[in-house]
Amino acid sequence: MSRKGNCWDNACSETLFGPLNVERLHGQRFATIREANDAVLEWLRWYNFSRIHSTLDYFSPTEYLQRWSELQQRAAP
Repeated sequence: MSRKGNCWDNACSETLFGPLNVERLHGQRFATIREANDAVLEWLRWYNFSRIHSTLDYFSPTEYLQRWSELQQRAAP
């Protein structure tokens, strides 16, 4: 965190935790911490491997990173 009034200091975490709360956790009651952890991990796997993002040319984060990595390897001498 940076100084007070710096509005972009936690934007990255809000980008992840906002959808997590709205799409998966809102209104949920978990009997155990393990159950809550499992629900979060399940959502994170879906978010990274299946959910497409318009800012990533409609690829999942994992697909986008894989394509980017392949392009970097091709461009390297």
